[in-house]
Amino acid sequence: MRTRAVATGFVVLVLIAAIGMIVVLRQAGEGLRLPLAGRACTVQADGEVTLDSQQMANAATIAAIGVQREMPERAVVVALATAYQESGLRNLTGGDRDSVGLFQQRPSQGWGTPKQIRDPRYAAGKFYAALKKVRGWEDMRVTDAAQKVQRSAFPEAYEKWADESQVLTRALLGHASTAVTCAVGGDPVMRGAAAIAALTEGLALDWGLRAFTGDDDRQVGRSYFTSAVDSSGNPTLLKVGINESPSAEGVRAGWRYTHWLVSHAKEHGVKRVTYDGREWTAKRGDWKRLPDSDRGDTEVLAEVHADV
Repeated sequence: MRTRAVATGFVVLVLIAAIGMIVVLRQAGEGLRLPLAGRACTVQADGEVTLDSQQMANAATIAAIGVQREMPERAVVVALATAYQESGLRNLTGGDRDSVGLFQQRPSQGWGTPKQIRDPRYAAGKFYAALKKVRGWEDMRVTDAAQKVQRSAFPEAYEKWADESQVLTRALLGHASTAVTCAVGGDPVMRGAAAIAALTEGLALDWGLRAFTGDDDRQVGRSYFTSAVDSSGNPTLLKVGINESPSAEGVRAGWRYTHWLVSHAKEHGVKRVTYDGREWTAKRGDWKRLPDSDRGDTEVLAEVHADV
């Protein structure tokens, strides 16, 4: 009997331990909210962050909208930390109650229609507009600034993403070169003219860039984009001209657009990006230095997959 009691007690202890482990893992998963597999992109800028291609593209758009709205760098950190916590940097179709999108904004609370909020650019713009209205947000902790906008039931939750968001912000705002690397495998989602059209639309919406018109006076102090065909006449080339000063800011702007292009490579069929003497390819998935003769810091060149 005693042996049976000991065995029964042991089984009970094992079950309790197993249940406890399940609870811990579940809580950890709920807190992390990011997938543990399929992370195709690595960001290195005074720290390291790994994301999948969808998360990387969303992060790049959030950062770009912040720059377009002339928000301080700190605002981008707050926005990314908020999206990390609310959606795992995913454009969700639903959530708690009527919450939608990257920031889990609620139509019933005046954030917009579900369709509008599902647009990452609209959602990011609404977040920045709300943050700008918070008095003294620049001097607050990341979690406190985010909470003033989100009014979450878990106000401290945003802080755990502050470090990751700082790494992403440094890279996506061009403070580090070759900081975003993405491995893009499989058949491209887009090719040729469709890919070029999607990229130019993205550059216009995310960054506010304009197509080059040949009128130099309109382009002074502004970057621009233009497309071209390859040697076979296929529309596969896109150039982003860097027309900003001083030169240090111009280089940072170049890396902003470069990292944006790599971040959106999978969804837009980008196979190669070059800037400032460096080259990234989807096939290789990393950066390499080009010969000095190919070095240049006045334009970013992107190549998409040609139509089959």
